[in-house]
Amino acid sequence: MTPAMGRRAALGLLLCLGACAPSVQVAPEPPVSLVWPAAPEQPRIAFVRTFSQAEDLGIRKGFLQRVVEFIVGETETRMVRPTAVVAVKGGVYVADPGARGVHRFDTADGEYRLIRAEGDVALPSPIGMARGAADEVYVTDSALGAVFVIRPGAKEAVRLPHAGLKRPTGIAFDAATGRLYVVDTAAHRVVVFDRDAREIAGFGQQGSGDGEFNFPTLIARDPAGRLLVTDTLNFRIQVFDERGGFVSKFGRHGDGTGDANRQKGVATDRYGHVYVVDAMFHAFQIYDPDGAFLLAVGEIGQGAGEFWLPTGIFVGDDDAIYVADSYNQRVQVFRYVGGAT
Repeated sequence: MTPAMGRRAALGLLLCLGACAPSVQVAPEPPVSLVWPAAPEQPRIAFVRTFSQAEDLGIRKGFLQRVVEFIVGETETRMVRPTAVVAVKGGVYVADPGARGVHRFDTADGEYRLIRAEGDVALPSPIGMARGAADEVYVTDSALGAVFVIRPGAKEAVRLPHAGLKRPTGIAFDAATGRLYVVDTAAHRVVVFDRDAREIAGFGQQGSGDGEFNFPTLIARDPAGRLLVTDTLNFRIQVFDERGGFVSKFGRHGDGTGDANRQKGVATDRYGHVYVVDAMFHAFQIYDPDGAFLLAVGEIGQGAGEFWLPTGIFVGDDDAIYVADSYNQRVQVFRYVGGAT
């Protein structure tokens, strides 16, 4: 075959990719009727679905993407080791140290992108994420000691000028003030930045007393504006007001229902319920606003409603609950169906 003939054959194959190749068909997940607690008690949590790649959410590869992949190789859209998840209007973001970036699944526009830092620089250890007021997403990278922001539709994560962080992990955003609360695990404290990325406050030090931390990890804001921090190696959740004043604590080390072993993600819903992921229990536990245990969801395994070292959790405005099921390489989605009680 002459070079000209080879070029014509390649061109014909590329055109066929766009014109004659069938579109990718996504089979719907079979319905799974899983609720917690089980009958005859009133259900509070219902399983919805899992996803691990763009195709699971009905996001299909376009013609140009298929052409590029034919030339340079297929682009991997599957999660490797998801640690955090945030849902925004029209899509889901998943932090993934295994992929060295953040997956953006844009379900509204049917697009997928692996987001890295400016200049296609890898994010080696994205740990925490928070949703901003305009659907931007804030991401901490503990290895880089930095906080990044991903604007809607942006192709890269932009580094913010937050200085002095040793190992940032959890992050929470206050839409009313524009403040960012960043957990610095190595410093055993929470650092507060204003909307101009200036450090304006901080609270905590290493210890086991009220307001002290022993390797804290993640953080969330509840509807009342309180801050909840997973004080991981003190095996408890500490609650603070928006100024960092100690309010209360709950949790204890143990292997029984409602106890703590290796707490990771924390989130709250519009009713004030507190959701805490415990990686070693392979489950998430739900508490009332005062810290009283209500319900545990999950056990070790690979099936629906089962986990393997889960980490992050996010509760959307529609009561959807997203859990980063890290070593199962997926996100599981549930829904709170219990009402205000």
